[in-house]
Amino acid sequence: MTPPVEPSEFLITRRSLLGMAASLALLSPFASLRAQTPWSNPAADRSLHFVHTHTGETLAVNYWCDGAFQSQCLAPLNHFLRDFRTNEMIGMDVGLLDILYELQDLADRDATFEVISAYRSPQTNALLRKSSSEVAQKSLHIEGKAIDIRISGFSSKKLQQLALTHQRGGVGFYAKSDFVHVDTGRIRSWVG
Repeated sequence: MTPPVEPSEFLITRRSLLGMAASLALLSPFASLRAQTPWSNPAADRSLHFVHTHTGETLAVNYWCDGAFQSQCLAPLNHFLRDFRTNEMIGMDVGLLDILYELQDLADRDATFEVISAYRSPQTNALLRKSSSEVAQKSLHIEGKAIDIRISGFSSKKLQQLALTHQRGGVGFYAKSDFVHVDTGRIRSWVG
């Protein structure tokens, strides 16, 4: 027969387990990214290529290699996706990378993403709101959780349809300006 467990022993054990779980979560900030990977071979390398439509800058990142996120790609990526009007940067949500990679995979092409807008400072967002009713006051661009893109040589309408199929975050389509907005927020869609 097992001896009864004293309540204080249970609390210590429970606290220890909770502490270990919290430590693991802190040590593995990209664990949720790994858990969400939809590909049949999650260990395959993942690369993305960008050109910024406003600055002309280009960037190629291999953000996933040997089954792991490559954190050294964050500094150049955050700089590239900065608010080009103010040169301010923020840590971009790495979940955007997998959304873009999935779109590239669904489009069946290793093409360059043309970036129209990524991070926006609150000042830039307020300035853009004055000239357009399509700019959200609490835009996810301000949090580094949104990007406006197109794929070179690929229909933006078709890109929007592909983005809608994966049901991850928000998808906006702006036909007049020819770009697609994707973000890591709640699942929703709109046409601007």
